[in-house]
Amino acid sequence: MPEQSLAQALTLTPGDDGVLTADLHGDFSNGPLNMPPERGFPFGGLIAALCASSMQQGLGVTAPLRSLSAQFMTPARFGQPIAFAPRLLRGGRSASFAQVDVTQADSEGRPRLTNHATATFGDDVPGPAMTPLTAPPPLEALKTGRDLEGPLAPRFSQHVDYRFDADGPWILRPRPGHPVVERVWMKTREDRPLDAIGLCYLMDALYPPVWTALDRPMGMATVDLRYDILTDPTPEDCPDGWAFFEFRMLDFGSGWTVDEATVWAADGTPLAIARQRRKLAPVRPARI
Repeated sequence: MPEQSLAQALTLTPGDDGVLTADLHGDFSNGPLNMPPERGFPFGGLIAALCASSMQQGLGVTAPLRSLSAQFMTPARFGQPIAFAPRLLRGGRSASFAQVDVTQADSEGRPRLTNHATATFGDDVPGPAMTPLTAPPPLEALKTGRDLEGPLAPRFSQHVDYRFDADGPWILRPRPGHPVVERVWMKTREDRPLDAIGLCYLMDALYPPVWTALDRPMGMATVDLRYDILTDPTPEDCPDGWAFFEFRMLDFGSGWTVDEATVWAADGTPLAIARQRRKLAPVRPARI
């Protein structure tokens, strides 16, 4: 059982000069459940959600989140506070723009920049719409689908309910001739209604899509992560917080992998899209 709840992990404490702090608990490591948290790093989806929250909370922004772009410069460490210093770049009636620098003290107590993020906030207005719809699997699939279990499940997955189809998940089970994609219903636990911050968490809450084309794990680290919120989720559109996600690999090679995620409500309304660039760990030549 996790020692810290998602609500606790997303809590930001105001401090001096508009800086907010959060605690990074090992429960939110991207390392496997059967290994110490330090074998992984703080989960990128949590960092993204905290970045968005810090700009909303620290700057008093009331308009909905519309886009978030986060850069991951160096991994933060567990067990010590991480600081968020948001700044309003421009506030307007139709859109507001903000940024946040994320730091953590190094071994000598000096602030070290771990992340930087920018965000756009803006209210929707009535007008013409051409929103495409798709047909996710029926909600009945939630009764028979499979959760994400086993030693390869990352620690942060303890805070998520997954419902793959009867044959999934496809982690480290390559299917020649099939697209490199994983499709799954997801929700955060603790009966939390789905909102933009929850989407920020969930849009990174799965292993890299390329792992469905590999038969063994490969080291990689997120460098850039971008979200676009298309429609704010509602309890009517996302009953009990459920939404349908498709994670798809776009490119793999030259030391990088790029993938995207698309999220739909139960009725097929698109909620959000994400794109992520990861740096592959260098492949070292075998010793003879």
